Amino acid sequence: QVQVVESGGGLVQAGGSLRLSCAASGRTFSSYAMGWFRQAQGKERQFVAAITWSGSSTYYTDSVNGRFTISRDNAKNTLYLQMNSLQPDDTAVYYCAAVYLRGSTWQSLFDSWGQGTQVTVSS
Repeated sequence: QVQVVESGGGLVQAGGSLRLSCAASGRTFSSYAMGWFRQAQGKERQFVAAITWSGSSTYYTDSVNGRFTISRDNAKNTLYLQMNSLQPDDTAVYYCAAVYLRGSTWQSLFDSWGQGTQVTVSS
């Protein structure tokens, strides 16, 4: 129900940085917790980071904690993922989605996904 368009991916060298953006449509963006997921070639889609509706609380998977920062601008209906100290293992297609917390696991609220944005990190 929340339509999203991811952008900002690209090719960077190890140790470099990228800032991903997720533009969402509609007036209800601020009503949802939002998150980032990624899927590497041949692997399952995995949770990366989440942020509550107010932006006051953030959550990260262990592999990106300390390197990535999730943020949101509700006035602009935009979600961000600042990625620093990128590593080759970060190479994946990154997706954003409305999320909810089921137990200790963040999951997408809706079944549909956007096209994602490709992040490639060279060694």
